[in-house]
Amino acid sequence: MARMHTRRKGQSGSKRPSALRVPEWLDKDAEWVEKKVIELAKAGYTPSMIGLVMRDQYGVPLVKVVTGKSILTILRENNLERRVPEDLRNLIAKAVTIRRHMEEHRKDFVSKRALQLIESKIHRLSKYYRRKGVLPADWKYSPDQAAVLLR
Repeated sequence: MARMHTRRKGQSGSKRPSALRVPEWLDKDAEWVEKKVIELAKAGYTPSMIGLVMRDQYGVPLVKVVTGKSILTILRENNLERRVPEDLRNLIAKAVTIRRHMEEHRKDFVSKRALQLIESKIHRLSKYYRRKGVLPADWKYSPDQAAVLLR
């Protein structure tokens, strides 16, 4: 899939398992996997990092296949979901970093353009999440309050 604001292709990433069934070599049951997901969330891991840790350290190819629930669903059931979704939070963190850079380097017009593109993605994504009910209807991104949103 192509990138949004450039004519290049996207970055390659890891591939999901081809068979969406519990492998016979997996010795962990659904209850253990859920407990481990909750433990990692309480330790401060994001849902995507939890998936990576479960895959790389514990050998669980997909949490959803083993438990029947996604990582985000498990977190919602245990009231561990964050206020701002992870993808929106990452974009806001990137915008905060570029703003901090722009305070020091006022003539960096390439960064200024990058900030415009990132903030347009933030507005588009927040509009989607408000429409879907993930964010409150009155939620609004403001660069002044962006650092507070990251907490």
